[in-house]
Amino acid sequence: MKKVDHIGIAVRSIKETLPFYTEMLTLTFLKEETVEEQGVKVAFLDAGNIKIELLEPLSETSPVAAFIEKKGEGIHHVAFGVSGIDERMQELKSKGIRFTSDQSKAGAAGAQVAFMHPKQAKGVLYELCDHSYRNGGEQQ
Repeated sequence: MKKVDHIGIAVRSIKETLPFYTEMLTLTFLKEETVEEQGVKVAFLDAGNIKIELLEPLSETSPVAAFIEKKGEGIHHVAFGVSGIDERMQELKSKGIRFTSDQSKAGAAGAQVAFMHPKQAKGVLYELCDHSYRNGGEQQ
């Protein structure tokens, strides 16, 4: 793991939540995008040495919607920056770590992502986030 890339926070509405981060905490808004494959709209904020990622479900069937229904709004995941995500996944799998999906998937900001199953990490959802992927999944 290279570093903590970002902390994901599940919210019902980015529009309603964003002023807390930009006006109250005075964090800098970076960008907003929709990630259809993950079923979310995301907004990134600059918090100095780390980014905050607000996650709004696109539908009631989104995994983030299920998270909010079960646990409420709040910290959803911690993302570690990695390179060579597929190799890193295989290494962790060889150590007995399960992932929520067998393959990495397209994530926000052009990254390829994979989530470790929270049962493997004492209840914490960890994401591997590889920003070296671009152009439809080709690694740079």
